[in-house]
Amino acid sequence: MKRSRWQKRGKRMLQIVGMVLGGLVAIQIGLLLIGLIVHPVLSKGELEQVPVYGQMVAVNGQQMHVHAKGHGEATVVLLPGFGVALPAADFGPLMRALSIEHTVVAVDYFGVGFSDPTDVPRTNDNYVKEIRAALANAGFSPPYILMPHSASGIYAEYYAHHYPEEIQGVVMLDTTSTADIPKAPPAIIYWLARLQGRSGLNRINSRLIRETRLVENGYTEKEIADHRLYSYHAINDTMIDQMRRLGDSIVEVNGLEFPDTIPVLKLISTETIRNMAKHNKDDGMGYQHEHLRRLGEHAAFEILDGSHLIYQTKAEDIAAISTRFIENISLQ
Repeated sequence: MKRSRWQKRGKRMLQIVGMVLGGLVAIQIGLLLIGLIVHPVLSKGELEQVPVYGQMVAVNGQQMHVHAKGHGEATVVLLPGFGVALPAADFGPLMRALSIEHTVVAVDYFGVGFSDPTDVPRTNDNYVKEIRAALANAGFSPPYILMPHSASGIYAEYYAHHYPEEIQGVVMLDTTSTADIPKAPPAIIYWLARLQGRSGLNRINSRLIRETRLVENGYTEKEIADHRLYSYHAINDTMIDQMRRLGDSIVEVNGLEFPDTIPVLKLISTETIRNMAKHNKDDGMGYQHEHLRRLGEHAAFEILDGSHLIYQTKAEDIAAISTRFIENISLQ
């Protein structure tokens, strides 16, 4: 009798759990269906509310956004990490800090920020051609100090290999290692990303995730609001094509030599070190040392306390470190 009673209770509990899980799945499907209908309506004309921060320039028959500050001798080119919705706003505090001593330019890739989407494949070669054309058409000329964040380090290394005479130095902001070949994610990831973008789930996600751009770290209320608005639209076909090709982009750059004439400074976040320590079961620096060895003996590094988005909280520190780096290059 006891066994029968417990079996009934267990069966009932399983039924309740099944009903709850089924209800949650039904709610998620309902939200997706509602989003697929509502998001296009809410999105219509939404981004036109935000005036362009810098200037739009023609590149391959389409428009790219270039935002500049300062009038210093050195030209620092900021290249955004993967998934950043509005680089001109995201880099705001860092641009202001760097512009005190230097000319600083932020480039929105196609499919990012104010720039047009594109069907042109998101390869290393196309990224570098577009960066060079956008800068030239905006009135800037090399040599440049490249300052890539995260995945943009891949494109910066490709740029340096093919056009070393245009690069004065590279300051890497917690960049992806091109010494480490990642495994390709399952194909369903791209399908889910496309579904998320078209259903407008980012509208909900952006409200649930803690805001990392804060006034106390130098952001304006406008930059915070503008970036949040653009984050609703961050997932698009251009971005998904970039994500799909990232592994191949790393493999391609891994097969190229980094020029030994170009000084490199890599700024590494403590968060990335901790994450790598968990993943690689070492002190977290093995991943970084492999990358630095690939970049050559001239590559140096500094560790900054903060998250992978290190420039959001350490703008003043990065500007000071970069200025010393640039001054040392000028003396050589």
